[in-house]
Amino acid sequence: MSTASSAGYPESGLPRTTYAGERASEETKPAYKTTELMAYVAAVIAVLVASAVVGDNARGIDRFPAERAWLYITLLTIGYMLSRGLAKCGSRRRDDTDRA
Repeated sequence: MSTASSAGYPESGLPRTTYAGERASEETKPAYKTTELMAYVAAVIAVLVASAVVGDNARGIDRFPAERAWLYITLLTIGYMLSRGLAKCGSRRRDDTDRA
């Protein structure tokens, strides 16, 4: 474990004056704090419940089979992953490590 010197930050080796006036915040929240995660979980639960509750038709054929429910859950998962990816690609996260 290295200690910070008064000349700069040990991780980057840059002087503290480089960081003056800059905010060290991220634009996006972690995934577990977003409403889109809650909406995704609610939608998955709704699909599973609907698949379990919807019964057979008059001829005894399942109207909402498990295969279709899992297809919808897969599509919901793809949509959620795309939405998080778009949220992250638009964020500006500064990397404090020196890559040079």
